[in-house]
Amino acid sequence: MARAARRLFWPGGLSSRLLILTVLFVALLGLVALPATLTQFEDRWLYDRVRAGELASLAVEVAPNQTLSDKFSREIVKGSGVISIAVQSGGVRRLLLAAPSMPVAPYLIDLREGASPLSWSAPFETLFSGHNRMVRVIARPSFRDGDFIEIVAPDGPLKTALANYLLSLVGVAAIFAVVIAGSLYLLLNFFFVLPMQRITRSMERFRADPEDASATIHPSGRRDEIGRAEAELDRMQADLRTALNARARLAALGEAVAKINHDLRNMLTSAQIASERMAQSGDPKVTQALPRLERALDRAIKLATGVLAYGKSEEPEPTPVVLRLAPAVAAAAEDAGLTTEGVCLRSTVSRAVCIIADPEQLHRILVNLMRNGREAIQSDPGAGRKGVIAVSVVEEEGQAVVRVADNGPGVSERVQPKLFQPFSGSGRPEGAGLGLAIARELAQAQGGDLALAETGPMGATFEVRLPAAPAAADEASGKAARAKS
Repeated sequence: MARAARRLFWPGGLSSRLLILTVLFVALLGLVALPATLTQFEDRWLYDRVRAGELASLAVEVAPNQTLSDKFSREIVKGSGVISIAVQSGGVRRLLLAAPSMPVAPYLIDLREGASPLSWSAPFETLFSGHNRMVRVIARPSFRDGDFIEIVAPDGPLKTALANYLLSLVGVAAIFAVVIAGSLYLLLNFFFVLPMQRITRSMERFRADPEDASATIHPSGRRDEIGRAEAELDRMQADLRTALNARARLAALGEAVAKINHDLRNMLTSAQIASERMAQSGDPKVTQALPRLERALDRAIKLATGVLAYGKSEEPEPTPVVLRLAPAVAAAAEDAGLTTEGVCLRSTVSRAVCIIADPEQLHRILVNLMRNGREAIQSDPGAGRKGVIAVSVVEEEGQAVVRVADNGPGVSERVQPKLFQPFSGSGRPEGAGLGLAIARELAQAQGGDLALAETGPMGATFEVRLPAAPAAADEASGKAARAKS
C-alpha cells in the first residue's frame, strides 16, 4: 500500500509530474491573460473619470462667463476626481478647468487608440510609477461635440483600484487553478496514468513470477494506444509463458535423454558388434543389407547425441561439403520408409545437381520431411489415391530450393502459426513437435532456411533453401560426399 502511494505522489512518478505540469499550465494561462485583463480594468476606470470630467465640462459651459467659483471648482474636482478639463473642437482647444501647478509632468494615456498588446504594459507602469503622480487622459467625447476631451487626474486612486483588482484576480485565479488543475489532473490520471500504472505493475509482477496467474493483464478493450499496449502485453505474456514451458520441457527432455543416452549407446554398440558378426556369415543378402544397417545404427547414435544437444539448446556445428543431391534424396527416401508398394518417391532431381551442405544434417532434414509426408498420407486413408512424395529442385539467386511435396491432407490452419515451434507444431496427437523445429534449425545453421511453401486439401509443400554448388563439382569432393551420404 505504501509503495502504491509513493508511486502515485512521488515527484519522480508520472502522476506527480502530471499534477505539476497541469498547475503550471493553468498558472501560465492566468499570467498570459493578466495583462489584458488589467488593461481593460484600467481603461474602464479612466473612461469613468473622462465621462465625469465631460459632464463637469457641461456645467462649466453653462456657468456665467464660463467661469466657476473656487467653491464650485472644488466640488467638481471632488465629485469627478479630475483636476483639469480641456476640450478641443474644430481644432480649437479650450481649458475649462485649470489644474494647479504640478512639480512633475503627468504621464499620458491616449484612449483613442484602443486596446492593443502594446498597451498591455500601461497598468504595470501605473502601479510602479511612483507616488503623487498625475495621469493625463485623452479620449473622444460621448455627451458633446468635439475632437477630444482631455483630463488630468491623480493616479493614486487608480493605483489603489488596480492593486485591489490584481489581488482579487490572483485570488480568483488561484481558486480556478485549484479547481481546473485538480479536475484535469484527476481526469488525466484516471484515463491515462492509472492504466499505465496497471500495465507497469503487471510487467513487474510477471518479471518476478511468470507463473503467477494474477500477473496476467486483462485488456480493457480500449481502442487507443493504451488499449493496444495492453493487448500487446497480453500476447507477449502468453508467448513468453509458451516459450518458458517449451524451455522447461526441453530441459526435461535433455535430462531424460542424458539418463538413457549411456544405455542406448551401449545397446547400439552391441547391435554394431552383432552386425559385424553377421557380415562374416557369407550370406549375399545379409552382405547386401548390412551397409544400410550400419548406416542406420551410426545415425541412431548420432541422433541420440543430437537430441541430447538440442535439449541443451545446442547443435553441433555443420561441416558443409559439395555433394550431389540426387543420391542424398534416394538415401533419405529409403530411411523415411518410402516404397514402391506404399507411399513412393517421385524425384525430378538431376544427378548433376550439387549443393553445399552437411551430409548428415541434410539427411536428417530430408528424412524428417519425407517421413512427415508419408505419415500424413497414411493418416488420411479415405483420400483414395496413391501416396506420393515429390522432390524437385530449382536454383534461385545462388541457392538451391529443394521442394518436398506430398499429396496428403495438408497442414491444418490450427497448426500453421506454431509449425516450427518445439512441442507446438505437431499435427498428430502422438507427435512431439520437435522434427520440423530441428530441421529448420539445421537448415538455418547452414546458411539456408526451411519454410512451408504451400498447403491445402491436395497436400503440403515444404521448401529447403541451401547454398547451391556448380554441377561440375570437384571429383574429390563428390567422392567424399557420396561416401558420407
